[in-house]
Amino acid sequence: MFSWARRGGSSTVVHRGEPDGREAAASLQLVKRLARAISTVGKDAAEVRGALDDTQRVVELQGQAMQALAQQLHQIGQAQSAISAATAQSAAAVQRARGALGVAGAEVVGMATTLAQVSDAAAEITKISLQTRLVAFNAAVEAKHAGEAGRGFAVVAEAVKALAGQVEGSSKAIVSAIASLQERIDRFSAELADNPQRPSQIHAAFHEVEQDVQHIATSAAQSGEQMRLLNERAHELEREVLEATRGLQVAFDGSDRFLRMAEELVEEIAESGVEVDDMAFIRMAQQAAAEIAALLEGALRDGQISQADLFDEHYRPIEGSAPPQHTTRFCPLTDRLLPAVQERVLGFSDKVVFCIAADRNGYIATHNRRYCQPQRPGETVWNTANSRYRRIFNDRTGLASARNQRPFLLQTYRRDMGGGRFVVLKEVAAPITVAGRHWGGLRLAFNF
Repeated sequence: MFSWARRGGSSTVVHRGEPDGREAAASLQLVKRLARAISTVGKDAAEVRGALDDTQRVVELQGQAMQALAQQLHQIGQAQSAISAATAQSAAAVQRARGALGVAGAEVVGMATTLAQVSDAAAEITKISLQTRLVAFNAAVEAKHAGEAGRGFAVVAEAVKALAGQVEGSSKAIVSAIASLQERIDRFSAELADNPQRPSQIHAAFHEVEQDVQHIATSAAQSGEQMRLLNERAHELEREVLEATRGLQVAFDGSDRFLRMAEELVEEIAESGVEVDDMAFIRMAQQAAAEIAALLEGALRDGQISQADLFDEHYRPIEGSAPPQHTTRFCPLTDRLLPAVQERVLGFSDKVVFCIAADRNGYIATHNRRYCQPQRPGETVWNTANSRYRRIFNDRTGLASARNQRPFLLQTYRRDMGGGRFVVLKEVAAPITVAGRHWGGLRLAFNF
């Protein structure tokens, strides 16, 4: 019988006696079944990690919403302070005018000015409250997309939206009251100018103005209480985001370890010499990497390109592209040389999804022809799925494949096809070395 053991980072077979042919065959089949089971576990782990990615995007949007909300609440607080100060000034002006009718005309003019300030501040609150409601609404929608993970955030976001609506309503009431009071003050000013010696009527008019100012002050106080509750809900939202962020990080770390463990186990079995299901794809990736390395070295040797141009890392953005595309000085060469190898490997198996060469930073100058469609202006979803050339894929999988310098690297991941569509793929990468320098990696992706 035999068992697996690790020596210097690779697996070896430790023999225990001399097994007969049937035992050896049974053991080999057991290892192959184990490799398949581990591969399935890796696929499940990739699905979980993809779901975590989706949730993380929602949480990031929630964080952005919280920043916008905090800024808006600060602006509303400032506007409410202005309302309180201006209303107090108006009330004081009424008292001074009633106590000294000789200065009534000047105080009425001053009152009109302060009430205009109140009206402006209330109008600003109305505008900001509307923005707050929109932010809260969008945050609630995004949270619902996250399912159970976003349920708590969605509930609080709905409460914020409702409270912002109440603040908006109070502010509109203030604006309406001020408009009515402004008309009263205008009439009062005219009467005061025409009949400066009629104190009883002036006192009565001041009483009416005082009542209107008090009404505005009451509405402002209600708005302030609503703002207090709004701030409390905003802090709840902030706590929800922080808790979700911490929980996601723990989940990410665990899923990454789990996924990488599954990938490494399959790699170890493959390196031991056991003919696992992925072995044919591993050999094909290594062969294609060697062919591309030879083509690039030949181009260097023949003077078709300089080493500086072949290893160019100055990625120049293509204006208006979405997702972003870039060019480098080696694009014409790869467009000319790589398709012969990459397109042939596509026909190796009906499971093959793509075969591409990436430079060490994850840049794909030349993709398979089916994914080299010119971008369509304004159609980002279509472009994401069909215009995958001239793009930098520096995500976890893309960068690991591009920078791998071991004989091969196996990875499992969820590929974004745009428009919310994803496919789980397995990928083998083999290094491409040109003139003694690591240029990048051959990425061969295939379905399970």
